[in-house]
Amino acid sequence: METNLTHVDSRGEARMVDVSAKPKVKRTARARAFVELAPPTVALVRANALAKGDVLAVARIAGIMAAKRTAELVPLCHNIEIERVEVALEVRDDGIEIRTLAACTDKTGIEMEALCSASVAALAVWDMCKAVDKTMRIREVELVEKTKEVAK
Repeated sequence: METNLTHVDSRGEARMVDVSAKPKVKRTARARAFVELAPPTVALVRANALAKGDVLAVARIAGIMAAKRTAELVPLCHNIEIERVEVALEVRDDGIEIRTLAACTDKTGIEMEALCSASVAALAVWDMCKAVDKTMRIREVELVEKTKEVAK
């Protein structure tokens, strides 16, 4: 396991990593989150019957917007040119699974954008359902995969 903290300088102070010498590379990342819901809430989501509106549409847009704003939310995150964001939501009997994909061709990764997307989509589900479900839980926010194409 690497022990060098790249966001800390020799004095222990936070810093943004210098990526100026790195080449632009095609990168992708996948993340997921799960929002556990009570069965009556799942039924309302499936029927698109919540008073606030379409939970899945709002969560999808929230996830896309979050990926685009990641550098504004995470202090030392680089502002990268995002080329693609996808947010998939699957209503299951016990809640909603959120899967995100983000892609870029840049000097540093895209995993923070994928994770931010999944996290904010989960928060949007929470916001949409909070009036009817006091037992909700956001679980399993995680990076599933990250890739980078090797230069040819």
